[in-house]
Parts: sequence; C-alpha cells; structure tokens
Amino acid sequence: MIKQYFQQAIYELKAHPLLSAISIIGTALAICLIMVLVVMQQVKVAPFYPETNRDRTLHVKYVSSQSKGGDGGYSNNGRMSMKVGRECFRRLTVPEAVTIYSYPHEMLVSVPATSAVTVGVKQTDEQFWKVFPFTFIDGRPFDEAESEAGIPVAVVSESVARELLGSAQIAGERIRLNYTEYTVSGVVRDVSTLASSAYAHVWIPYYSTDLVRSDGDLSGSFTAAILARDRSDFRAIRQETEQLRLHFNDALSESELFYRDQPDDQEVYMERKWANVAPDMKKVKQRRWILFALLLIIPAINLSSMTQSRLRQRTNEIGLRRSFGSTRFQVLWQILMENLVLTAWAALAGLIICFMVSYFWGESLFSSATIGVSPEIRFSMLMRPVTFVYAVLFCLLFNLLSTGIPAWKACRTSITTSLNSK
Repeated sequence: MIKQYFQQAIYELKAHPLLSAISIIGTALAICLIMVLVVMQQVKVAPFYPETNRDRTLHVKYVSSQSKGGDGGYSNNGRMSMKVGRECFRRLTVPEAVTIYSYPHEMLVSVPATSAVTVGVKQTDEQFWKVFPFTFIDGRPFDEAESEAGIPVAVVSESVARELLGSAQIAGERIRLNYTEYTVSGVVRDVSTLASSAYAHVWIPYYSTDLVRSDGDLSGSFTAAILARDRSDFRAIRQETEQLRLHFNDALSESELFYRDQPDDQEVYMERKWANVAPDMKKVKQRRWILFALLLIIPAINLSSMTQSRLRQRTNEIGLRRSFGSTRFQVLWQILMENLVLTAWAALAGLIICFMVSYFWGESLFSSATIGVSPEIRFSMLMRPVTFVYAVLFCLLFNLLSTGIPAWKACRTSITTSLNSK
C-alpha cells in the first residue's frame, strides 16, 4: 500500500510538473519559516554545551527591594549583591549546587611581549563548574579554597589561550588581567554566546577583584543559578528560597527583598528582559502559537486550490474506485497519504533549508544585543530530536490543512457525477 502511495505521488509529479513544483516549493518555504522559529526557540531552552543542565536549572536574574511593608509600586531593581547571593541562595540545601556569577565585563588580557587583548571576563565561584559542566582541555577549574581566598587564578577559553601563547596547553602559565597577574588553572572549550549564562572568555574568582566591595547591601553585580537534582525538586527549591528570603528580611530594619516570581526555569529566564517586570508567559506562548498558525494556515489555503485543481482531473478515477467498492473514507485516506508523500519531501527540503539558514546566517538570527558578540553556531545546537518531532508535526498539520477540504469534497461527490465528469 505504501509503495502504491509513492508510485501515485511520482505519477502526480510527472503529470503536473508545474503545479507539483509550486506546491513543493511553497510547502518547503512554509515549513522552513516555521522551523527557523522553532530552532530559535530551542536554542534558548534546549541543553547544549556547557549548559547541558538547562532542564533542571533555576535562575534568579534580578532582585527587587522596597521599603518595609511596601506594595512594590516603588522599588529598586537590578542584579543582586554578594551578600544577598550568599545569604539567600548559597545557603539552599535542597539543590545539588548553587553558583553566584557576574555578568561578563571587558578586561584586558596579555602576556609579556604581546599586545593586550580585550576579553569578556566572568567572576564566579567553584560551584559554577558543577552547574555548567565545561570540557577542560588542560588543567582544572579553581576550587573552593582558591575561590574563597580570592587567589588570582583564571580559567581561559581555548581561543584566548591560543591567541596569547599559541597553544591550548597553558595550565600553570601567567597572564595579566588589567595588569594584575593571574595563574591559568585550566583551559576550556570555547563557549557560544548563545549559552548566555555560562559564556565568557575568562573566568576568575569574584573575591580576586574589587567587584564584591563595590556592591550595595542588596543590589550589586551578580546573578544566581540553582542546579536541582531533578525537575521534581523545583517546588521544594522555591519554597526554601522563600523561607530564606523571609529570614533575610527579618534582619533588615528599613527595606525588604523580593524576587518577582523567581527563581525562573530556563524558558522564563530567557524571556525576563526587565528587572522590574516579570514576563507574561501566557501572552508569550499565545503570540508564538498564533504566529505558527498563521505560517501554517495562510500557505495551506493558497496551496489547497492547487490540490483542488489536481483532484478535479482525477474525478473519473475516484468515481471508478468508488464503483468498485472503495468507501469514501478509503478514498479520502488514499488522497491524504499520497499528498503526505509530497508534503514529506517538501518538509525535508524545508528542514534542510532551515538548518542551512540557521548555520550560515545564525549571526543575524541569533545575535544577542545584551552581549554584543556574534554567536558561534554548531550543528549540535540545531539538530535535536525535538526539532525533528516538530517538523513531522507541522508536516502532518500542513498536509491536513492543504489537502483535507479538497479531498473531502472529492470523496463526497456521487459516483454517477464522478464517472460522467470530463
């Protein structure tokens, strides 16, 4: 039966080359546009190096404070201070690990006899390497003792290591960051800017600079990432986070801290753009599905007329099959399956085009204004099982929308009318 569907699809291609070509191209472009949007969303939430634990990581991007007993109308909003990070998040007991880290900021890195290079530096702690499991090419991450003591040690990316010393095997070498000497403890594989939480060129302990001392009591320069042992622990982590917040606020005389519905899972974290407003995820998802629907329905309506034209020329064939005992459902199913073969070919072409566009023009599609650096795109980020599941789903929907009504009309035509049509 499947062989028959393929044979009929090939026959349709040969019998109506122009209509078939337009149908395939239109379907391919529609699937391509939808899949580009899917890939853009997947890059935000799907796990990839080194953010391989995205599915069980919670984030606190910003914190807010107000006068005691306030209603949130007037508040101070921004990143958290180290005091808040350690008192309210590093004390959590339910999660597997909690890291406090800064936003990447520019520093000059150099070695003797070379010119300084501007790099993005992230200041963090030893837990960072547990939450974000980097691949170390050489050396090791800095440990708790080095982090707490503010020892000037650094982990550098492979590209920075090669630019400075011509090799990735530079653990133990000395470099200068803003003219302060650091010892390289390890070298890691380069990180794409799309891994926004882990991204930097160089990572150092936050106590090795004056960044912590520049913090206020509540606001500062840091963000928290919380690695759960399992997603089922999210609720318990949020409850413990709230308990620590209330305990912290009890010790404050004039102000109180609040989080605006945080900690966030990965999807909400990526949609949280402002420190003083929580994202409306219901509206975000509604807009996304409306856009998907429009990209499916509009091309399907246009292509359904071509399907109707092809079926009109097969009216005699449909009538003949009905006269030999085929039911309306059998005729409808056959037409849908034959067109599904064409749609599948088109969808495969659209998916390939989507991957090519995403890979070769990813700098424009995935550019991050907050980081300001062109992202590195790898096929491992794009070719994920869930992406193919979405492609199959949209292929089936597109086939049903573009073929369903014409096929239904064709199989509802009486046998006498079908046999007498010209």
